[in-house]
Amino acid sequence: MSVIKSFSVSDINGEQGDMFYIKHNSSNFTIIDCCMDDNDKKDIVDEIITKKEDKDITRVISTHPDEDHICELKFLDEKIGIVNFYCVENKATKSDPSDSFNHYCKLRDGEHHYYVEKGCSRCWMNENDGPQGKNYGSSGINFLWPITSNSDYKDALQKATDGSAFNNISPIFTYSLEKGVKAMWMGDIEEDFVNKIKDHVEWHEVDILFAPHHGRDSGKVPNDVLKKLNPSVIVIGEAPAENLNYYEGYNTITQNSAKDIVFDCCSGKVHIYVSNSNYSVDFLSNERLCDRDSEFYIGSFNTHNE
Repeated sequence: MSVIKSFSVSDINGEQGDMFYIKHNSSNFTIIDCCMDDNDKKDIVDEIITKKEDKDITRVISTHPDEDHICELKFLDEKIGIVNFYCVENKATKSDPSDSFNHYCKLRDGEHHYYVEKGCSRCWMNENDGPQGKNYGSSGINFLWPITSNSDYKDALQKATDGSAFNNISPIFTYSLEKGVKAMWMGDIEEDFVNKIKDHVEWHEVDILFAPHHGRDSGKVPNDVLKKLNPSVIVIGEAPAENLNYYEGYNTITQNSAKDIVFDCCSGKVHIYVSNSNYSVDFLSNERLCDRDSEFYIGSFNTHNE
C-alpha cells in the first residue's frame, strides 16, 4: 500500500497553498511543494519525519517558486536535510525575495538539485536499481512536461527570469502504483498555457487529478485534455470560492471543505479520509472502514488499473 496526503495549508500571508507527500510502497518518500506557517509547520514536519522514518530515499519536488509553494522551505530543510531537490532548470528572480525564495534558489543551484523534464529517468525515481547494488525500489514518478526546447516553455522561463510570472514553468508529472492508482500534479500551470502545449504532452487516464492553480478558473484543465485524462476524482485545492472552477460533470473533492485529504492506495482500489468529520460526497462506495485519529473515512473507489 502507498499513501498520498494533500495538506490543507496556507502561507505566512494567509494565502492558501499546496503541500503533499507520498509514502511509497517502496523505500521512497516524496514531498511535493512546501507551504506552512508558524501555526502548523512543526506539526506538519513532525508528521513527515514520522512517516518517512522507515524510508531510505526522500525527495522534494518543487513545482515553481511562488510563495504559496515554497513558504518555510528553509524550515523543512533544517529539520529533514533535503538532499534530493527536484525542480525545473530555471533562473527565476524576484525584486523583493523572501527568505523562502532565497532558500529555493540555494537548493535549486546547489549540489543536491535534480532538474526535471519530459522523459527524465533516475535511480529510485522511476528506476529500481542504483549504484553499489542498492535497490530501494522505484517511486513510480514520471515527468510528462516540460520539453525544454519548446518555444512557449522558453517564454515562460524568461518571464520567471524577469521576475514577472512563475506559474507556467510548473512541470506535469504522475505517480503510479503498479496495478493501482495513478495521480497527476500540474503545479499552478494556467489554462491558456496548457492549450498551447497540450499536443506535446502524452495524456493518459488518471485516477486522481490535483487541479492546477488550486482549482482556480484560471488553471482549469481544458475539456479535451480532461476527456483523455478521465479522472475518477478531481481534487480542487484551496482558493477563494469565487475563483474556483468546480469541474461540472466530474467527481470532485473540495479541499476548502474537506481540509486534509488522505488517499490510501491499494491494489486496484483507493480509500479516502479527510480531516473534516462533517464532509461527505455521494460518488464513493462505502466499505465501512473505521475512522482513525483525526482522519475520517468518506469512501472508496476502484482504479482504472485494477
